[in-house]
Amino acid sequence: MLGFIAKRLLWMVLTLWVIFTVSFFLMRAVPGGPFDSDRALEPEIEANINRYYHFDEPLVKQYGRHLWNAVRGDLGPSYKLSDYTVNQVIAQGLPVSMALGVLALAFAMCLGLVAGITSAVRRGTAADVVLMSIATIGIAVPSFVVAGLAIILFVFVIPIFPAAGWGSFDQLILPAMCLGAPYAADVARISRTSMLDVLSQDHIRTARAKGLSPARVIWGHALPGSLLPVASFLGPAIAGILTGSLVIERIFAIPGLGSHFIEASLQRDFTLAMGCVLVYTVLVYSMNFLVDISYSILDPRVELD
Repeated sequence: MLGFIAKRLLWMVLTLWVIFTVSFFLMRAVPGGPFDSDRALEPEIEANINRYYHFDEPLVKQYGRHLWNAVRGDLGPSYKLSDYTVNQVIAQGLPVSMALGVLALAFAMCLGLVAGITSAVRRGTAADVVLMSIATIGIAVPSFVVAGLAIILFVFVIPIFPAAGWGSFDQLILPAMCLGAPYAADVARISRTSMLDVLSQDHIRTARAKGLSPARVIWGHALPGSLLPVASFLGPAIAGILTGSLVIERIFAIPGLGSHFIEASLQRDFTLAMGCVLVYTVLVYSMNFLVDISYSILDPRVELD
């Protein structure tokens, strides 16, 4: 286990360095800069700004300076948010995005597992057809379309939730449902297929032959074995929820990290955009790492390499 953890940490460092390097040079290759505006600056003012932010240095020297600061945990100042550093912006926005993502993932897992297991147990019935039809539609419809329909239905037609904003739990429920709905559909289909496979195995037939109740057979013997494919899907699901939250945060006016990332990209705030990219990379890599660890917990036969 220790060797596996050390190897994955080394790969994470290498991945972060590659992403930092590619992102840095791609951002600098885009025409324009963070201080371009409709009003032309005086040459002296522009020169002072470039000197203050080291834009007058060679690009390789700027890369080395930013890389060393990032290694020390200093992501630099935000070019567009005055009096704020990138670390401060991330510290304010990340908890908001994490709260939205955790609730969306919990919603997707709970709804998806219940729907998938119910569909597998009642295979071929009307409930199976209805649940899998809804799941297929849920996979095909993107989250921003779900968000638009949900706002119309649950804000205007049936006024249950607020339309946007942040500050109360009610304002978090609807965005989390819209963000997690497509992944709940994926979890439902994956868990159904996995449950049907487990239910056809010999140890399930043995458990039924011993006279165990159907509930105990399903929850005690079939469910643990059917969770491995769902655990495999958690890595891509978490990555999708993190990247999908950018759109959802924008629609519902949530001040999370995704909103800052979009603004940084539009306004060419290089340091803030780079900080968001690195944070998302660490989160996605860490979640995939935890998913790999969970394999050995769910199935002791799985060996970590």
